[in-house]
Amino acid sequence: MTKANLRKEYLQKRVALSDEDYFRYNRQLYELFFSCVDLSLIHVLHTFLPMAKKKEPDTWLIVDRIRREFPHIRLSIPKINVKTNQLESYYFEGLHQLSENNWGIAEPKQGNPTPTEKIDMVLVPLLAFDQQGHRIGYGKGHYDRFLSTCRHDCQRVGISFFPPLRPISAMEGHDEKLNAVITPNQFFQF
Repeated sequence: MTKANLRKEYLQKRVALSDEDYFRYNRQLYELFFSCVDLSLIHVLHTFLPMAKKKEPDTWLIVDRIRREFPHIRLSIPKINVKTNQLESYYFEGLHQLSENNWGIAEPKQGNPTPTEKIDMVLVPLLAFDQQGHRIGYGKGHYDRFLSTCRHDCQRVGISFFPPLRPISAMEGHDEKLNAVITPNQFFQF
């Protein structure tokens, strides 16, 4: 199956989730994240902010708890630079900093850029992934380009509502692999 077909199939599966399942899966993702991910050596965590209309996993649950219980961790959030088509990272200061872009994604309208060399972990959005840590995103390549600029020891953690696929054969040389993926029922490490 092509990446485009997988992308379409998994986006439809996600949007078709009932509100009850969506809420339950998000709670399970949250619980597994905090029980399986070692945050003791993380000083800067970059996380995507969810697109509610596409039923992306709700990273706000993770953001809220990190802000309350892990004061040593600075959060960083993405913004797409429309001139360069690159994903940029900014330290998260609070809700006042955000505005919605053309895709319906909350992103910083101002703030201090996060140097990629400072980022210890990236929570990566995805539509599907396989058992080797390859991911299918939305097809724009923003996160692949961004991850390629991060340190080699930066942890790349995907978040998915669905279990892994068999190996995705359509992967390309510029596709960046993940170190781990959290699903509602399991934590996968690669």
